[in-house]
Amino acid sequence: MKKAHLFNILVGVAILFMAATSYSGEKFGYVDMEYVLKNIPAYETAQNQIEESEKLWTSEIKDARAQIESLYKKYENESAMLSEDMRRKREDEIISREKEVRDLSKKFFGDEGELYNKRKELIEPILDNVRNAIQELGKEGNYQEIKEIASSGMLYYRSDDDVSDEVLNKLGYGN
Repeated sequence: MKKAHLFNILVGVAILFMAATSYSGEKFGYVDMEYVLKNIPAYETAQNQIEESEKLWTSEIKDARAQIESLYKKYENESAMLSEDMRRKREDEIISREKEVRDLSKKFFGDEGELYNKRKELIEPILDNVRNAIQELGKEGNYQEIKEIASSGMLYYRSDDDVSDEVLNKLGYGN
């Protein structure tokens, strides 16, 4: 019985040793996407275009809401002097305008609204190029994995495993 137990322990240790030695030969890299993207001029240009569009659309919605607020205040001030029919018409107008603003907001900022489409149009091609560069670098450098620093939740990594500058070089933005 003791021999079988000792044998199982030795086999377990041997397996762990083999796994540790094979693991040590693997190559891993890390990319700081924020750093990479900050060093791509087209990304900054795209971000600026998106921010300008977002400001314009936000302003348009804000102005429309201010108009609704003005209509509502006017309605409140005059409602006592209006006929039932006129009150209903003004209420319907306010409700209709509020729906228009909600629809406009959805058009600009909804799940597949203009902001989403603008990001997809301007940012996705840049991200695709970065991803392709990372994949090429991984294949050429025989990396087992290349992880993104921020999304992996890493608290520590060796700086010599950071391939961010190599990715930028591959994209033509290196030093």
